[in-house]
Amino acid sequence: MSDYDDEHGRAAGRTLAALPPVHGRGFAQSWWGRAWLQALEDAALDGAAVKAGRRLARAGGVGAVTVRPGRVTAVVRDPGGAAHRADVLVPELSEEEWRRFLDVTVEQAGHMAALLDGELPPLLVEDAAVGGVELLPGLGDLEPECDCGTWDHCGHTAALCHQVARLLDEDPFLLLLMRGRGKDAFLAELHVRGTASRTEDSTSVAGGSVSGGVDAAEAWAAGDILPGLPELPGLPQAPGAPPSLTAATAPAPGIDPVALEHLAGRTAVEAYRLLAVVLRSGAWDGTARTAAQDAVRLACGAPSGDVVARLAEGSGRGRQGLATAVRAWHAGGVAALAVLDEEWQVEGVALARARAALEAAWEPDERPEFHSSGNRWTVPGGGVQLRLGRDGRWWPYREEAGHWAPAGGPDADPATALAAARLGTGPEGEEDC
Repeated sequence: MSDYDDEHGRAAGRTLAALPPVHGRGFAQSWWGRAWLQALEDAALDGAAVKAGRRLARAGGVGAVTVRPGRVTAVVRDPGGAAHRADVLVPELSEEEWRRFLDVTVEQAGHMAALLDGELPPLLVEDAAVGGVELLPGLGDLEPECDCGTWDHCGHTAALCHQVARLLDEDPFLLLLMRGRGKDAFLAELHVRGTASRTEDSTSVAGGSVSGGVDAAEAWAAGDILPGLPELPGLPQAPGAPPSLTAATAPAPGIDPVALEHLAGRTAVEAYRLLAVVLRSGAWDGTARTAAQDAVRLACGAPSGDVVARLAEGSGRGRQGLATAVRAWHAGGVAALAVLDEEWQVEGVALARARAALEAAWEPDERPEFHSSGNRWTVPGGGVQLRLGRDGRWWPYREEAGHWAPAGGPDADPATALAAARLGTGPEGEEDC
């Protein structure tokens, strides 16, 4: 692995040595690595190219990978030995987006600590997305370029994406570099923001300020007679931060200040998300989470065992059920919870597609035996299971202590999902919840 700078001394890129061939495992073990591969699968028009790329990467056909702002590059060799330069372009974040991402990161000490430990916390990515900063690539963000002449993703660019997923497992800061910031520069900016004193005016509310207005009753009575009503305020730059309750005077009997402060913080983030939906679209789109989903979301960032115990009781899941639901949330949020909780009958076109995917995923003499029930395919005596989501993706499950638990995020390829199930690759950080 080597680093190099551009002519201005900025960290412009890193070159990472070729990885050895890999067998019998999913390419991405981290949730952010799986999100990277999901962006590839969502963008590629040719599923065969994605599978060909997976085979090339598995066989060690991807050479050293160069990562720099906006682009990753490698030489990829076909099985016959022909070499092709493959590039994948990734949109860089603007300076304003970086500023918002840094603000979100310093708001929670746990976000900073996780990054320094080489992890990308799910709540940090969620909070950043609420602020309009999409750190992980989405549909259309991975733009392919290859000298083989294919205009869409080909086997070479797909192989590069699979190799990048392995590299992201080891170092999530590579994702920041693709988005435009080297690790050293990012940590330096983070340090400056983390140690700077807060000088916000005491009237500041959620990134805005309280200004003179019109009494609501007066405005209603005046109707269109009263001129000059102020415009609706725009979306604040970030969710409001609640006051520290743990440093205040002794709490009232029966009040847990730690739990209350945590609830206030997460409520501010959710309220900001809903406000953003309304202001950007002009109408609410029904994306509010249910109370049962919110119990799991809150448990993911809960600061103490007492809070988790109360959420387990209030949600009706119990401690073990809530821990399993938290693992599902880390693997894929609301969609993963639906796969955990719901068993549905796969019929018609969906069933035909599922059977075709299972047939194509393995060679005939390598295909495992399955027992199917609804949307669940279980390997008899194997302790592993595939669950089909309503979007056609396969979710890995593993039998643990007599119950089924999520073993990772979804994959369009059932063979990759089953490999993840056999490894039991649950999301990082789940035991902290």
